[in-house]
Amino acid sequence: MESKYTDCYRICLECLEACNSCYDACLKEEDVKMMAGCIRLDRECADICAYTAQAISRNSPFIEDIMSLCATICERCAEECEKHDHDHCKRCAEVCFKCAALCREMTAA
Repeated sequence: MESKYTDCYRICLECLEACNSCYDACLKEEDVKMMAGCIRLDRECADICAYTAQAISRNSPFIEDIMSLCATICERCAEECEKHDHDHCKRCAEVCFKCAALCREMTAA
């Protein structure tokens, strides 16, 4: 793994964890239907973060494209999580925005 991607690798794993935690907590909310969009985006975001971390670890030739897609999905997940007042959603949004920003920064370099 190239050292220039180390921080991005770490934030992708942190985002994966935050999204999985949010996903699990959303399923336990009283009004699960209201959380459907959040749950769906948590899954999408966790999956792309896992894939991005894998791509970084194997030095994929498509890393910039993958990071760009990861940033887009993380932004969408963060925007959805921001709509909810739950602590798990706030935490997820914060980490998703950080991950998106770092992925964008890496692809702009």
